[in-house]
Amino acid sequence: MTTHSVYVVELRPEVLEVKKFAAENPLCKHWKRCYYVGMTGLSPEERFANHKRGYKSNRFVREFGVDLCRVEYEHLNPMTYEEACRTEEVLAKSLRAKGHAVWQR
Repeated sequence: MTTHSVYVVELRPEVLEVKKFAAENPLCKHWKRCYYVGMTGLSPEERFANHKRGYKSNRFVREFGVDLCRVEYEHLNPMTYEEACRTEEVLAKSLRAKGHAVWQR
C-alpha cells in the first residue's frame, strides 16, 4: 500500500553552527543549502507543521526549518513504507554528494 512519503526541509545555514550537525557534514560546501530528510505516513505538509510546533519534532527542523523543498521529493511520492525507508537514505546520500549539508534520522 502506498501510504508513505519522503520529504525534504530546507534549514537556515545557521544550523551549521551546531556542532552535532556540522560533525555529520564535514564535507559540505558552505555555500550550498542545508536540509533535513525524513519520511512520514502523514502528508509532508502535516509532518512539517508537527515539527515546527514541537510534536514529535526534530530539533533542527523545529529551530532552523524554513520550508519544504518540494522539488527534491514530490516526484518520488507516494510509496510503501519499505520504499520510503530506502528512498530516505538514498535521497540524503544524493544531496550530500552534491555538497549539501544533510541531517537524516
